[in-house]
Amino acid sequence: MAKILELKNLVVDYGIIRAIKGINLNVEERSIVAILGANGAGKTSTIRTINGMVKACGGEILLSGEKITNLEPYKLASKGIIQSPEGRMILKGLTVEENLTVGAYSLKGHTLNVETENGIKHVKKSATKVRKETMDEVYDLFPVLKERRKQQASTLSGGEQQMLAIGRALMARPKLLLLDEPSLGLAPLIVQEIFQKIQQIKSSGTTILIVEQNAYQTLKIADYVYVLELGKVKTEGKASDLLKDDQLVKAYLGG
Repeated sequence: MAKILELKNLVVDYGIIRAIKGINLNVEERSIVAILGANGAGKTSTIRTINGMVKACGGEILLSGEKITNLEPYKLASKGIIQSPEGRMILKGLTVEENLTVGAYSLKGHTLNVETENGIKHVKKSATKVRKETMDEVYDLFPVLKERRKQQASTLSGGEQQMLAIGRALMARPKLLLLDEPSLGLAPLIVQEIFQKIQQIKSSGTTILIVEQNAYQTLKIADYVYVLELGKVKTEGKASDLLKDDQLVKAYLGG
């Protein structure tokens, strides 16, 4: 499959501290790629540099071959890089459905080419229709959000808020979905459910880059994994292979 994201010799500094020390990373279309490592390894710095929140001081970031290094976050969002942030950042004072609608602000209408018996037919879809269809897809993925759509988002449980945060990101129809610590602060059973949903999102065709502390659950769903240590790639490989490496999991992933 084609590469949708490439990091080439990425370097990130915070003042005199070098947080990312020339890492290389690739994400293939329709895959789940994970960045794992202990606290301070550089996971969050990496994902924040990809989404434009932190500026790189060296190296390149490419999206489908186009250089996007240090673009503003809103420009990256318009190109299809959408993040579900650490801590969920649910908008208080808004309902569940209003939170989802906020995520769809960048959606635009488009024209589809549909093949018929009489040839190709051009079907126009308005932004309103695209938004409605996308919301229906999110509700199909997370039925609990549909049940609670008129409820104040701040009154949801932690797991439901995490579903809402992911659903809000999906409302933008991302080419690349960035997930930052989606299991943070959740009970084990809820974590399993969230990771099952992430697998479903991948099955629908969305490419996912996930940063996580929960190594075991992530290795079970990821296709490829990069393990960071002190700002460098310590090891990388297929998730299925790394899951079998007990020594590596204990040494670098807190197993």
